Amino acid sequence: MGSGQTVAVFGAYGHTGRFVVAELRERGFLPVLSGRDADKLKALAYETDLGIRPASVDDPVSLDRALAGAAAVINCAGPFATTAAPVIEAALRAGIPYLDVAAEIEANIDTFAHFTDRARDAGAVIVPAMAFFGGFGDLLTTAAMGDWTAADEAHIAYGLSSWHPTAGTRAAGTVSRQRRGSRRIRYSNGRLEHRHDAPPTLEWPFPAPIGPRTVIGEFTMADVVTVPSHLSIPEVRTYMTVEAARDIAAPDTPTPAAVDERGRSAQTFLVDVVVRSGDAERRAVARGQDIYAVTAPLVVEAVDRILTGRTHAVGVVSAGEIFDAPDFLRALSPHITLDRPESPGFSARLPE
Repeated sequence: MGSGQTVAVFGAYGHTGRFVVAELRERGFLPVLSGRDADKLKALAYETDLGIRPASVDDPVSLDRALAGAAAVINCAGPFATTAAPVIEAALRAGIPYLDVAAEIEANIDTFAHFTDRARDAGAVIVPAMAFFGGFGDLLTTAAMGDWTAADEAHIAYGLSSWHPTAGTRAAGTVSRQRRGSRRIRYSNGRLEHRHDAPPTLEWPFPAPIGPRTVIGEFTMADVVTVPSHLSIPEVRTYMTVEAARDIAAPDTPTPAAVDERGRSAQTFLVDVVVRSGDAERRAVARGQDIYAVTAPLVVEAVDRILTGRTHAVGVVSAGEIFDAPDFLRALSPHITLDRPESPGFSARLPE
């Protein structure tokens, strides 16, 4: 557990940031609230009785003050195209681990491209996309691989009942679209491709209780950055149920509404991962409630493992590379439910 260690949370007052703050406290850490909006920080401090350290990505000195004495920093403030690099620089100056919850593909690419050598040389730990999109899919894919050292394909299908985006999600999406222009992204032949055609629509055989559903194929998420960063898989495809894809595309879809005492929305998810090598296939399935809320135990479990030395790597690393993926996934209970698939590689590591 956290043993009272201080963890700075940049963007603490955002939708996901609030879940992260609550999870840190539950795990025995002492969150320090940070971010760009001093008034929102004060309001959250009044609610939580926690200390605040306002900081701006345009002011390195303020970031240094925000991270002073912290054991780690979690960046929850998007768009990460703007915030990731300055907060990483501050973490490197402070000599502490950096984690973020970025689902922005381009921001994650930038983190690997710009900081890999420096972080490795410094023995630093930087974990981008330690969230539902990017980190969770990477952990499931890594666990499904089992003892395979390579695979031909990885397919990550997201069965979301709905997707009510936060203001941060919409802002990040706007930045990504601006950077891509009219193009979309997929990962094929061992590299990222930009395409102008429409993504395919197909049926995905989700397990019960969802069953076969229509999905948008090549609905590309951050998994196309995290998975290939350490796994030898030349084809990585992600899929999204059409209902959720329509929600995120519609400008009038409301933000998430809390339905329980933890502040979670009614949204449910099922993530179905299939990896293939030749004629062999392995599968991993996980389900739960609220993609934003589940990001909190994901990133806080990561912080705990880093600070207690339960890691496999340093540098800029994805979740599946730095952690024991099956053990990490087991630790997420009761936040998620893992289905034991008919796969010798995965089921041997995730006993009931």
